[in-house]
Amino acid sequence: MARTGGGTVGKALDLLDSVAAAGHPVKFSELLEKSPHPKATLYRLLQTLTNQGMLSHDPDAGTYTLGLRLVKLAHSAWKQATLATVARPFVDLLAAKVGETIHLAQMDQGQILFVDKHKMSDRFETLAQTGRVAPGYCTGVGKAILANMTPERLERALRQQHFLRHTPATHVCRETLLAELEQIRAEGVAFDREEHETGIISIAAPILTNGGRVIGAISIATSTTRHSLDSIRAFEADLLQTARKIGEEATPWQFPTVN
Repeated sequence: MARTGGGTVGKALDLLDSVAAAGHPVKFSELLEKSPHPKATLYRLLQTLTNQGMLSHDPDAGTYTLGLRLVKLAHSAWKQATLATVARPFVDLLAAKVGETIHLAQMDQGQILFVDKHKMSDRFETLAQTGRVAPGYCTGVGKAILANMTPERLERALRQQHFLRHTPATHVCRETLLAELEQIRAEGVAFDREEHETGIISIAAPILTNGGRVIGAISIATSTTRHSLDSIRAFEADLLQTARKIGEEATPWQFPTVN
């Protein structure tokens, strides 16, 4: 558990994070091994979350999993707090037109959350999956969002980047990233030059409200066996038009501010 603040609510949320991060039904002993809390405190938290339906307990196996109440809340949040519902018709149309994979993303705490994906080919796969997170500094959608943040939000987001090298093309310092962000602001689109995954490239555009606030990004991703960085530039006009339409449609909605 990474965070320990926030009182009882904070502790409970940290515990939910730990169960989710396990990726499998988790035993009390596993949670206790990583918990900063005493055994009795951890047990009380588990009992409360189970009683509230946020966790599910299998008494035979002695394991905990995320509960159905949490799933229902997550589904509601997905519809109300992400661009996915508003953008889906536009994502589908773009995917059909270009015949490539479309990623829709938003940013949270400097990380990219993929909120939708439309895959048109089984010839390649990307790490990006709906509901997964990825670094902001080495993805096309991440850089498109970063380039359109206010200076204050950009500085905060930059402090949240780890600059780990995923491929030989990955940015490993903020100076080279900042130089590219300036170029992205000038051109209006961002590129992933195999920075997150070897063999995967993309062209991305920010999604802006009518007032100019960045609320997400959309990208066309493909394999280097299908396209080059030069050839995917042919998708730029369709990509920008789609991003603009999503932004116009999303403007009346109260989506969380990118942070």
